Amino acid sequence: MSDTRKILIIGASRGIGLGLTREFAGRGWHVVASERTPSDGLRDAAQSHENAVEIVTVDVTKPDTYQGLSSKFGEGTLDAIIVNAGITGASHQSAEQATDDEIAHVMQTNAYGPVRVGKALLPLLKDGGTLAFMSSLMGSIADSSGAYEFYRVSKVGLNMLAKGISEQQAKERKIEVLSLHPGWVQTDMGGPNASITVAESCTGLADVVEKAGGGGYHFVDYTGEAIAF
Repeated sequence: MSDTRKILIIGASRGIGLGLTREFAGRGWHVVASERTPSDGLRDAAQSHENAVEIVTVDVTKPDTYQGLSSKFGEGTLDAIIVNAGITGASHQSAEQATDDEIAHVMQTNAYGPVRVGKALLPLLKDGGTLAFMSSLMGSIADSSGAYEFYRVSKVGLNMLAKGISEQQAKERKIEVLSLHPGWVQTDMGGPNASITVAESCTGLADVVEKAGGGGYHFVDYTGEAIAF
């Protein structure tokens, strides 16, 4: 077991997070996967990959749910962490109509919450490990065509904060920080008309994470292609 790579996936109850749990377990990693509420899909994954998947409960907006993980694993015990948390935000997606509560909810869930988790759990990573945040092409200012203002701004914020971790906390230990675009995926959020399946996205994302490590910040898609910040 000592030679088995270990990954913590935050937000693994369904969709891409669940797909990544299955993918990494299938590749021989030991996966610690989090859920906010009990997930049948995650329990099925744990049963399918006996002794390879461990389930914990985490809510990125509630620090007391993840701060205890530090004592559970100990410093320098994980090879990678993926923080996969996100909501679309208010259905109107309009800066003009936005209420204070709507702004706070999407920014807390999509940007500040994930980054607080990343910072809190950074000591659990080995030197030269990988900290990845699930972002989106919509978090690219260079690519933006407008619209989806709630979602876009929250993902831009996530990318900025992730790069800050790379510069201020991760650099010294050569931990690589990634902002990942999973593609347009057939999930509850992406919809049935999306261009790729969860399995296709997660195979690519797992390849990117497995090849990462060694420092720096990169904003890339599921094929490893760089995205303009």
